[in-house]
Amino acid sequence: MATFDPFADFRMDGHVALVTGGAQNIGEAIARSFAGAGARVMIADLNGDKAQATAAAIAGETGSDVRGLACDVTNEAEVQACVSETARAFGGLSTLVNNVGWGRAYDDPLSVTNEEMIESYRLNTLSAYRMTEACRPHLLKADNASITNSGSLVGVEPAFDFIAYSAAKAALNHLMLGLAHYFARQVRINTVLIGTVLTEGYAAAGLDEKAQQDLAHPDSLTGRAGKPQDVANAFLWLASPAGSWMSGQTIRVHGGGRRIRLKPE
Repeated sequence: MATFDPFADFRMDGHVALVTGGAQNIGEAIARSFAGAGARVMIADLNGDKAQATAAAIAGETGSDVRGLACDVTNEAEVQACVSETARAFGGLSTLVNNVGWGRAYDDPLSVTNEEMIESYRLNTLSAYRMTEACRPHLLKADNASITNSGSLVGVEPAFDFIAYSAAKAALNHLMLGLAHYFARQVRINTVLIGTVLTEGYAAAGLDEKAQQDLAHPDSLTGRAGKPQDVANAFLWLASPAGSWMSGQTIRVHGGGRRIRLKPE
């Protein structure tokens, strides 16, 4: 007697996934989840050595074919080379995760230079656009082809102290929605609006230890900051056959957001 498997649609056997910024943190969790679900995965990261080490560790844990390579996603030649190598190594490409992104804090939101604003756009928005362009011919040949982007909650609820990052992530949302309509019925495109997931990136962005501790226990519906796996679970849903009816969406994965009440406690 056949047994119904409610998790079957979350399997990614036969899929080839390219995960940018996948050597650590959220990107690493996404790569591990995809590999654990049966996908073959290429981890692309600015730190090529770390990408290869992470890939080897995930391959050992999951038994899937996972590889790593160096790629600066703001360099068009490296983007093209990364996509070409992924398709060559695995015989195609069905799943793109645009995970690269970073921003820094500013005490004065009007102190951001033109160069800093443009660089934020290049890293957080334009890189995903160029990666999508490079992957297009491969995605159009694949079944259940998808692109899933690491967005941010500040792309819809601006944080003035991260003004350049907020603006770039807002642009990413609109860009990917437009491409979802362009690729209708061919490639599914969704963006995950990520809330606070504490990583070493927060310190690098300029948040001191107290600020990070405050973020670890926010006044949210769940009462805690996120873990990389919380986000990876959403990516697995959206990229796998389980998410085959999802496209053109921005999904909030942020612990439920802030509690709202008018009467003071």
